[in-house]
Amino acid sequence: MKAIEIRNKYLNFFKNHGHVVIPSAPLIPENDPSVLFTTAGMQPLVPYLLGETHPEGTRLTDYQKCVRTNDIDEVGDNRHLTYFEMLGNWSLGDYFKEESIAMSFEFLTKELGIPVEKLSVTCFAGDEDCPRDDVAAEAWKKAGILDGHIYYYGKDDNWWIAGEEGPCGPDTEMFYDTGKPACGPDCQPSCDCGKYVEIWNNVFMEYFKSANGKYTKLKQKNVDTGLGLERMAMLLQGKETPFDTEIFAPVMEKLKELQKVDNIESRRIIAEHLRSSMMIISDGGRPSNLDRGYVLRRLIRRMIRHINKLQIDLSELSTLIDIYVDNLSEMYPELTRNRENIKNVIIEEKDKFIKTLSNGEREFQKAITKLEDKKVIPGDIVFKLYDTYGFPPEVTKELANENGYEIDSKTFEELFKKHQEKSRAGSEQKFKGGLAEQNETTIAYHTATHLLNSAIKKVLGTDAHQRGSNITVDRMRFDFNCDHKLTDEEKKNIEDLVNEWIKQGIPVTKQEMKKEDAIKSGAECMFIEKYPDIVTVYTIGDVSKELCGGPHVENTSELGTFKIKKEESSSSGVRRIKAILIK
Repeated sequence: MKAIEIRNKYLNFFKNHGHVVIPSAPLIPENDPSVLFTTAGMQPLVPYLLGETHPEGTRLTDYQKCVRTNDIDEVGDNRHLTYFEMLGNWSLGDYFKEESIAMSFEFLTKELGIPVEKLSVTCFAGDEDCPRDDVAAEAWKKAGILDGHIYYYGKDDNWWIAGEEGPCGPDTEMFYDTGKPACGPDCQPSCDCGKYVEIWNNVFMEYFKSANGKYTKLKQKNVDTGLGLERMAMLLQGKETPFDTEIFAPVMEKLKELQKVDNIESRRIIAEHLRSSMMIISDGGRPSNLDRGYVLRRLIRRMIRHINKLQIDLSELSTLIDIYVDNLSEMYPELTRNRENIKNVIIEEKDKFIKTLSNGEREFQKAITKLEDKKVIPGDIVFKLYDTYGFPPEVTKELANENGYEIDSKTFEELFKKHQEKSRAGSEQKFKGGLAEQNETTIAYHTATHLLNSAIKKVLGTDAHQRGSNITVDRMRFDFNCDHKLTDEEKKNIEDLVNEWIKQGIPVTKQEMKKEDAIKSGAECMFIEKYPDIVTVYTIGDVSKELCGGPHVENTSELGTFKIKKEESSSSGVRRIKAILIK
């Protein structure tokens, strides 16, 4: 069964069980600096899990495009992916454990045809915060799970929370028995031997964990689920790895045809990183040295390094992109629309990295000339080449070996670990949805972005479109397409316009309407495909009208004085304004 068939079966199944199909949110979260990318289906839904009313009701289902960056260096083995698709269904104060489990069992056994003997499940074992989840276990027995196929684990395995605080609760996980031999008499789903593969996770959110570690009951009981599409496709197709499925196979085969040096790990890295990069770019991402831009740059450059390793001509990148677009267009039609843009971004980054490789090799030679008779390159030099010049450590190691040197891997790994921890801090913080911090200051900044968007269009023209934003308690950041550095006059005109609208004390109004009616009325949005059929439109007099989740101030007079602090390049063809509000 192909991935697209699994996705369609899933959405249709839950639609037939009263769920409304909602669109996938973009990979780049809107107005949320706490995460680099959308990492789970629940992330855009957090406000509704906490009690807000969703315009589409209490039963939802979707497929969600996701990027997780923690395992980039692991990609190349037989299972790790950076980009993946998560199928999910939610109950927002509607059904709970029994109905959720019954539907999961029915979908797996009836719709996908998985033999019941292939399935095992795990439930929460209980502790001082929450009792053992016998309700879930009994629901599984009633559904049809075989005796001896239910296991109990503690919070490390069967409790779900995003971050250190937030909505949480016990979960039940479903595992597929691959048929591989047991690793021993105690072999069970918690083993890493490969016999059991997790396929689905249902989280029963009924608690909120505060910063002090205290658990309290949520206003409503919710169900949040996640099923990995690529993994399920692999299992149902009887493949050993996701790279053997139709998702990756055409590119993997082309790489094997083009390569002059055989290396399956390199082929997997290229295939995975190219797909991930294409999806990020298609959703508005651009390479840079900061945050998500740095992640994208790292993906592209690691991919290029391995293309070189296979001795494939880099001009073939365009061909590989075309293969993916043609192969995945049914699943992701946006790739077809963005084909040329994707090519331009990746090829431009490729050209920059070629120069980086040249500079890195030059700096490497400088470094070893200072070592005199020492035959070990210090770890801090290896890390500097990586961090400052973007020179991959594996390249440094190869060059070292060619020149009769070794590298101090231990020190480098220590420095790199610290670097990773710092990089991951942004992607592992709690999900809050919409604005990361909904307080008086961030709400004011959020409203100011709408005014700034309108001012930019007034000064630069209507072709200047928003490309992203980021809001903290200290400042607002706004990205927009523009092919030149703003002049002092342009910056002043933008600043004066925003302040004039603030001074006018314009009311900010909120209205819910059908998406198509909102667009017809002139409301702006960044990614129309991410919005549900019923949307929220915020209007600021005749200045601004945008699809937005909010929240906003009630009147522009609440904002204070708008001041542009910095204007700079964000990426090719994209400028960035950093600004503050002074009260």
